[in-house]
Amino acid sequence: MFVVLLVLVLAPFNVMAAPELRGGSAEQWTTILTVAALVGLWLLYERGAQRTPVKPWRRWLLRGTLMVTLFTVVGPIDRLAEVSAAMHMAQHMLIIVLIAPLVALSKPLPQLMVATGKRGKPLWGSLFKITQYPMFCAYLHGVVIWVWHIPLFYMLAVENSWVHAFAHFCFLLSGVWFWWACLYAASRKVPFALLALLLTLMHTGFLGALLTFANAPLYSEARHLQDQQLAGLLMWVVGGVPYMAASIWAGHRWYRQLNRRMHNA
Repeated sequence: MFVVLLVLVLAPFNVMAAPELRGGSAEQWTTILTVAALVGLWLLYERGAQRTPVKPWRRWLLRGTLMVTLFTVVGPIDRLAEVSAAMHMAQHMLIIVLIAPLVALSKPLPQLMVATGKRGKPLWGSLFKITQYPMFCAYLHGVVIWVWHIPLFYMLAVENSWVHAFAHFCFLLSGVWFWWACLYAASRKVPFALLALLLTLMHTGFLGALLTFANAPLYSEARHLQDQQLAGLLMWVVGGVPYMAASIWAGHRWYRQLNRRMHNA
């Protein structure tokens, strides 16, 4: 219900903002498929939620997250991202440090497994098996972030809607894996989760600093250097807050484990 309402709100904006979409362009098809995929995922989750227990707050969190996702990938931010490096970075940060961790916190895997039945359960299990290794997820997520911020691939995503949608998919999937691995790390892997968070905080901050202190625009779509510098600050400062908060939480969790071991020794 909430996802459909948001689509109805955003769809007119997209048509007015991009008249060329009325002709059945690639942008229109990527928008339609993106909305269809998110609505399909929502319906699948709701089906599973009716068959297996789920905490109300997790259910509402996923609903809200899907609404934010739609607003991010097909709303006004997506149109502005084509002409502004800062808005493009804001879109990336929303996916990586807001949507991805919220999906992980909503923990929809049990409901999706139930909804897809016996055939789907092994698929979801295999898909999320990677989350048992926080550092590997951090490496993979880091590669995705850096590759899609290389000027060649960055501009390719700006100019081609299919590539842009694929980049969003890479950000979201690797981001969900990363946050899931860090937030739900087994007790013996908490140190690795902390290291994964700190590593990601450092290399994303370094990338943000590169964009902030560059002497010239690195992306031709950036209208001016200040636009790129704002993009760098968004990644470096704003984007670093969730990693810092999660690192403090993981560090506290590790401290409590060490404290218990010392008292039990």
